[in-house]
Amino acid sequence: MITGELKNKIDGLGDIFAAGGLVNPLEVIEQITYLMFIHDLDDSDNRRAKESAMLGLPYQSIFAEEVKIGDRAIDGLQLKWSVFHDFPADKMYSVMQEWVFPFIKTLHSDKNSAYSKYMDDAIFKLPTPLVLSKVVDSLDEIYELMNEQQTSDVRGDVYEYLLSKIAQSGRNGQFRTPRHIIRMMVELMDPSSDEVICDPACGTSGFLVAAGEYLKENKKEEIFFDKQKKDHYMNHMFHGYDMDRTMLRIGAMNMMTHGIDNPFIEYRDSLSDQNTDKDMYSLVLANPPFKGSLDAESVSPDLLKVCKTKKTELLFLTLFLRILKIGGRCACIVPDGVLFGSSTAHKSIRKEIVENQRLEAVISMPSGVFKPYAGVSTAILIFTKTEHGGTDQVWFYDMTADGFSLDDKRTPVTDNDIPDIIERFKNLDKETDRKRTEKSFMVPKQEIVDNDYDLSINKYKEVEYVAVEYPPTSEIMANIREIEIEIGNEMDELEKLLKL
Repeated sequence: MITGELKNKIDGLGDIFAAGGLVNPLEVIEQITYLMFIHDLDDSDNRRAKESAMLGLPYQSIFAEEVKIGDRAIDGLQLKWSVFHDFPADKMYSVMQEWVFPFIKTLHSDKNSAYSKYMDDAIFKLPTPLVLSKVVDSLDEIYELMNEQQTSDVRGDVYEYLLSKIAQSGRNGQFRTPRHIIRMMVELMDPSSDEVICDPACGTSGFLVAAGEYLKENKKEEIFFDKQKKDHYMNHMFHGYDMDRTMLRIGAMNMMTHGIDNPFIEYRDSLSDQNTDKDMYSLVLANPPFKGSLDAESVSPDLLKVCKTKKTELLFLTLFLRILKIGGRCACIVPDGVLFGSSTAHKSIRKEIVENQRLEAVISMPSGVFKPYAGVSTAILIFTKTEHGGTDQVWFYDMTADGFSLDDKRTPVTDNDIPDIIERFKNLDKETDRKRTEKSFMVPKQEIVDNDYDLSINKYKEVEYVAVEYPPTSEIMANIREIEIEIGNEMDELEKLLKL
């Protein structure tokens, strides 16, 4: 969560845009995103140059000695944030408008890449040199505060806070999955260097970025010292789809600044006929939208054959099963209603996952996880596509704390189940003897079948009731009488004082 001085600086940045005549939150976020991307290009270029030097690999800076923009050849150094942010306002404005923006729009040589597709229509909208100068100074201060915080998810939190402003303005009500929840899901799945990963409702590409970062941290030598695996990581591993061009643009820039050159990020309605993906991916990581109902005409008939419903959360589960390869795994967030809903569609999708695939885990999350943007109770489902069953026992975990308060403020607290969840999931063989009164336990498949495929943890956990002894009624009444007499005496004393 963004709090304190950093929150005030971001709010102040919005005020600068408003004073310059830009008040549409979507336009403001787009412009801030472009500028953050330009800043990050400088940082990531320096970082990758250092990494390549350490690994003894060649590296060609994107700010090469000369950069060609249109018919002109320009000194690439002038396009670096760390250089032009010191220019006088008028010069900075002309450099940004005439050189830097055209440069980032044509940055990727592959015209079919996600980045090129979503930057083609990018427009520089800051109205005056003074506004640009103030915005650049403000962003420098914001980055300074972000660097001081030294937390891996502060960048994501800044995006979350910016996106919340869209939600507050009544547009789509989008909210980002908290970074620590994304990170937990990625760690639970432990992606390998040859995965093909998909998020069919990718938004700002949070899951894909986190998976890329996890691989970089844990499989660095395996990927980056192997030409084929590095090419796979850069160009073929990551796939994301969304129906919001702004989110796709942010997502493509987010991936690129995290060192993934050419992710497949595409405008697509994942639930419609335009999505023909089948048996393609080895890992799905997603938090699909729970926006209620769709028109049956707009939904792919393939999905309706498996699960006849208009509910997006059920249709996305059906989609995950279609797009995964045999042996492919999925970790997805679903609203609690999916776990216990009594409609034919709810039961059929649960039965499909339990009987025909291998359901491994149901992690119940507290309702405050998505606050302040939504108060819905959710769970994480983890399953593997087998098409021939394999569910034996299902691991349930009752998460009650995620390291933050569960109110709208979401301030850091010491209680945090996430490390325990990761540790226990990686050692499920030790979970078989756990009692139903504990936070995690195993439930045999047959018991789930007997309960109409109900996957809510409350159906299976046992609550220990501790007997509380109260004094007899006569003693309680006597105490009340004593208190009444005491109050009467105090009132008498007060009246005497008032008459003086």
